[in-house]
Amino acid sequence: MNEKNALINFTEINQNTMPQYYDYAIAIDKVVQYLNEKTGKDFKIYDSEDVHEELHSAITQMVKDRADDISILSPVFEHISSKKIHYSDEGKYSISPSDENNLFYFEKFEVAYATIPIYQSHADYPLEFLFAASDEAMLFFIAAMVDKERNFMLNGITVLTDTEEGLDRSKEEITDQIHRNDVLLADHVKRDIFRSIDEFFSKSGSFFKTYNIPYKRGILLYGNPGNGKTTLVKSIAGSVDAPVVYWQITEYTSSYSIDEVFQTAKKMSPVILIIEDIDSMPHECRSVFLNTLDGATTKEGIFLIGTTNYPEKIDPALINRAGRFDRAYEIKQPDEGLRRKYLLNKKITQFVDESEIDQLAAKTKGLSIAQLNELYMSMALQWHYEKEVDTEMIIEELKENHRRTMKQDFDMEDYEDKLGF
Repeated sequence: MNEKNALINFTEINQNTMPQYYDYAIAIDKVVQYLNEKTGKDFKIYDSEDVHEELHSAITQMVKDRADDISILSPVFEHISSKKIHYSDEGKYSISPSDENNLFYFEKFEVAYATIPIYQSHADYPLEFLFAASDEAMLFFIAAMVDKERNFMLNGITVLTDTEEGLDRSKEEITDQIHRNDVLLADHVKRDIFRSIDEFFSKSGSFFKTYNIPYKRGILLYGNPGNGKTTLVKSIAGSVDAPVVYWQITEYTSSYSIDEVFQTAKKMSPVILIIEDIDSMPHECRSVFLNTLDGATTKEGIFLIGTTNYPEKIDPALINRAGRFDRAYEIKQPDEGLRRKYLLNKKITQFVDESEIDQLAAKTKGLSIAQLNELYMSMALQWHYEKEVDTEMIIEELKENHRRTMKQDFDMEDYEDKLGF
């Protein structure tokens, strides 16, 4: 198909004839002119909606890292910031070029990128623009950026959160690696889950091809809170050489965001997609979610992990039909053997004699992993100040607190002028 000249040419109008378009297009026209003069090529503008998130994330990280294959040709507007201040988790400040108001150039690909502030009478807003000398150059560039973004994603967890403004994308580093040996589960459950994970990401899923199994997998983890579902998920995320996407469902989750999440995961496949508290999916978009899971190619290359503390709230259709969640695993309260192992791993013998461990494991029946962790914390505090610990008192307080929390039975004195929420 031959390219045609536009019906309305920018040079034929002015601020009086088409003020809104003129105000919008003047900055873009300046950029195109600059690129054409600098490179001697004829640059075109491309719509990047379908790869917006991947390109934006990859380019932003490259700018922050000051990558060699990206250069800044010029700021777009004078007197608009072109540098950005960052604050790190280590408490340090750094400065990098801003991803807005700068014209970036990828010489290897003959592609330029800019987020340009657009000033119009009714609103000011930034818009992203991609420029390339040819379609082939643009396709080559997109493939390279998607591959680069996938590599960036291997160094942490990509968090997608549904907000009122749309799907927010952020990244969390895995700072506290949880090894598989530290995951306390029944041996057969732990074995099944990790075997399934390992085969999915081994040699591009060769196991699935060998046995003619669809290359997609879904598991649901359920059980009372505090017994290791999140710990298991973190261990999986940190031990697999694949991107990990964590989707945070909120009241703003919609049919649009469901499609966007699965499209994002699909582009990065093979990938792990984690949906915690899956029971919180808004009722009005559950049918869309189920239909998405049923799609013939929607989940190709996606290992889906769902978690819930309230399996009774889960639609039975979610786990009683092949292709949605293939297996559901109950993450149970730790038995005496697991409680003993956990206490020993925490080095609780700092505070009690080793001969008391068996008795302590028996007395903690009914406590979750999170409560065992609080037991250790309370014992450490008491030992630090008093050089002795009253384990029976601490255990009883933990059990009583759990009972009151579950029954919402809190004893409080009545008083006037209560502050209500």
